[in-house]
Amino acid sequence: MDKNMEEKIFQLHAEVCKSMANSTRLKIMNILREGEKSVEDLRKRLGLPKANLSQHLSILRQRRIVSTRRAGLNIYYKIANPKMTKACDILREVLFEQLQDGERLMRGITKRK
Repeated sequence: MDKNMEEKIFQLHAEVCKSMANSTRLKIMNILREGEKSVEDLRKRLGLPKANLSQHLSILRQRRIVSTRRAGLNIYYKIANPKMTKACDILREVLFEQLQDGERLMRGITKRK
């Protein structure tokens, strides 16, 4: 891979990570793992104002993390590529492992006192 292509990939990677660096967008992804949902379904589940939800969905759509389908007046969202869900799952596993390691460390410190 040439240097220009490698740099472009790193930039795109950073942009996708930036898009996912928000707890609301992660919650949206978690709901969409169940399957396609309408904007209204997402709004009800998240308890967000429609304008706020639309901003988050727009960011996810711009990065092609989610895709849309229109049916009449309704817009439906789904995860564009199932590998994004796998990536989120792997990161969550790492976080849970780190939390468990931290708890073990704290128990060890507490026992010494």
